[in-house]
Amino acid sequence: MRPLAITARLRHDSGKGAARKLRRDNQLPAIFYGPRTEPMMLAVDYPELTRVIKQGKGENMVLDLKVKSDQGEETRKAMLKDLMVDPVSGTYIHADFYEISMDKEITVDIPIRLINTPAGVTEGGFLQTIRRELTVSCLPDRIIDSLEIDVAGLEIGEAVHIRDIELPEGISCAEEGHLTVAVVSAPGGGMAGDEEEPEEGLEEVTAASGEESAEESKEAKKGGEQ
Repeated sequence: MRPLAITARLRHDSGKGAARKLRRDNQLPAIFYGPRTEPMMLAVDYPELTRVIKQGKGENMVLDLKVKSDQGEETRKAMLKDLMVDPVSGTYIHADFYEISMDKEITVDIPIRLINTPAGVTEGGFLQTIRRELTVSCLPDRIIDSLEIDVAGLEIGEAVHIRDIELPEGISCAEEGHLTVAVVSAPGGGMAGDEEEPEEGLEEVTAASGEESAEESKEAKKGGEQ
């Protein structure tokens, strides 16, 4: 996955008032942090961010984050870790960028796409999706947009487990092999055998965003101000 570039400006003003002013100027308050970096408050151009998100499909984007300050400009490798959305307007109100290293593996969730119609479905069964994402570890340049799984051969009562998935070279799964991805159930019945219930798969928002991100999260619940 080729890195996308986005420019950010180092900022020093914090709080709700400063964040509102940025949004009025078509800027988005953001933060950059990581294992070797102290949190940095940033401002990014809103149209530029939306363009980058569209190009990167919004999932697991590897970015060249160009940070401008009074001392000049430096480029840092980053991923868009979290993107806060206003619940009323649907617009972005805060972004979290996480520092990465291109020679160190990271853990990400890759979307799963089931392709083709299972044989069991044509016989009256129905396909149940248990997991829509797979947690994997790989180098940043090995990240893929999605993982396709062909389920055409599944009969009624048969399932795809994580151990059945053939992963691309350089990608390893961080989940247990016996867990179910999808199953074809009999008409009017539940899942075959002792399959598991779907997991929510939602991550908690990282605390590394700092106090400002938490403060703006409260603002988002009230509808925010653009």
